[in-house]
Amino acid sequence: MLVTVIDPQLLNSPRLALARTCLCVLGLWVAWAPMAWSQTPSANFPNRSVTFVVPFSTGTSADAMARLMGTKLSERWGVPVVTDNRVGASGSIGADAVAKSAANGHTLLFTATSHGTVPALKAKLPFDPIKSFEPVALMATSALALVVPPQLGVKNFNEWLSLVKAKPGQYNYASPGNGVVQHLAMALLLQETGASMSHVPYKGAAGAMTDLMGGHVQASIVALQTTSSLIQSGQLQMLAVMSEERSPVFAKVPTLKELGYPNLVVETWYGIFAPAGTPPEVVAKLNADFNTLLLLPEVREAMTKHGLSPAGGKPERLGQLLSREVTRWRQVVTTAHIQAD
Repeated sequence: MLVTVIDPQLLNSPRLALARTCLCVLGLWVAWAPMAWSQTPSANFPNRSVTFVVPFSTGTSADAMARLMGTKLSERWGVPVVTDNRVGASGSIGADAVAKSAANGHTLLFTATSHGTVPALKAKLPFDPIKSFEPVALMATSALALVVPPQLGVKNFNEWLSLVKAKPGQYNYASPGNGVVQHLAMALLLQETGASMSHVPYKGAAGAMTDLMGGHVQASIVALQTTSSLIQSGQLQMLAVMSEERSPVFAKVPTLKELGYPNLVVETWYGIFAPAGTPPEVVAKLNADFNTLLLLPEVREAMTKHGLSPAGGKPERLGQLLSREVTRWRQVVTTAHIQAD
């Protein structure tokens, strides 16, 4: 039998010590790697309660949708989902709170159209509406429409436009407040058509609708989900809708796009954002889960009752929409010389 004798000095050599160290590190890596692979940010998300920050009051469409989604996701995730209403500054207070939250997906902004309009009215915000957030999912959209009092005596949009153009600045239009999307949408309509009207801002939709139905103001842009009953009852006359396609409820009313104004496609929207820097894997998981919920019949039915159309899609869809909105409303505000209150 052949016996190999190893020099004792070789056993203590630096080279052999280095080799032992390398083998030890390699062994630890082999043992740890599968565990680390399974512990990506999305693998154990969410591992505690999730908060939806809604920058609007309870009872609004955004609030109702957030609570519905929260209930469904809590069942799906097995963790509590809390709705936190942070009201104030046209949604900026809630948005700022989320922008400053930990970027781990456990705090999300459940916001709406004002997230794209407020930057046009306020030059200084404590956050960047685009750079401070990661888009997660576009949840829903809703149509806006041009309505007038029936006693105005016009049969269609072109008759109304001719009437307004015949007396520049002598007719008034109402909005629920200075700088809201209804105000900006009408400013855009006037810019695109070359018409001129005076703006009468109200403190909320109720006063605006009362004076509009009474004929004290001659037009308004309204959200269909809140005024469809007034239109159906004949208290308001709907001349055109600002969506891509006609409303299935008011199929006889044309879109402004088909009337020759392709730039007058304006919809209210609802979307979810995470703080900037949230891991892409977490954003992808959130997006997939929200899209799954939007396919549920009970979710779609609840949205329809609020006059909303379920949206969905990749995060990029929401990101691109927001970029277009911020650019568009800044141009409208600058051209119309609109100033925030």
